[in-house]
Amino acid sequence: MFIGHFAPAFAAAAISPERPRLGLMFVAAQLVDWGFFALAAVGVEHMRIDPDASVMVPFDLYDMPYTHSLVGAALWAAAFFGIVAIHQRNLRVGVLAGMVVLSHWLLDWVVHVPDLTMSGGPPKLGLGLWNLPWVAIPLELGLVLGAFAFYIRRTRGPVGPPAVLLGAMLLLQAINWFAPHPDAAGLFLYVQALVAFGVLTALAAWVGENRWFRKRGSLAFALQ
Repeated sequence: MFIGHFAPAFAAAAISPERPRLGLMFVAAQLVDWGFFALAAVGVEHMRIDPDASVMVPFDLYDMPYTHSLVGAALWAAAFFGIVAIHQRNLRVGVLAGMVVLSHWLLDWVVHVPDLTMSGGPPKLGLGLWNLPWVAIPLELGLVLGAFAFYIRRTRGPVGPPAVLLGAMLLLQAINWFAPHPDAAGLFLYVQALVAFGVLTALAAWVGENRWFRKRGSLAFALQ
């Protein structure tokens, strides 16, 4: 799953207090993947290319205990909760951000072939929808489009930035699904992934800066 991970980010930004913090929630949505590709780049976690790994994704994600175990993801979520709550001085925003981080593991569990763990060791978990493209593709698109629509309904602002963000998300997802995959895992692949996350996060921050809630109390709404 790629852009489907951003569905909880849109939902959380739509219900967060004050101005919707979409850029922050985009960071939360892919935080454990930021961690995985950074750790893979320095040889701490590992993957390899295997065309037989699944029908849709030729990645054998055989060693990722610090980011894609449930315990590991929970620790990332707890750390991000603390950082956000302290920095924003807002417990609710911290809780929402932490929940978005943890949602990553749950969404991966739905689509991954068994390569996730509870705490880094067996058993390997995953429902394997990557082997059922006719289910996985509509599911991912449905999640992100539904959450995007919810965010747009809950906020107001210029239409251009959200349209650009959604277009970029769909383009990168199409590349992820249909472009030729690399022959081997390595630094170039890891950097590509991190750049894609960075581009979408920057666009999400831009969108968030140009939108606000439709209803924030009568006086506040009148002053908008």
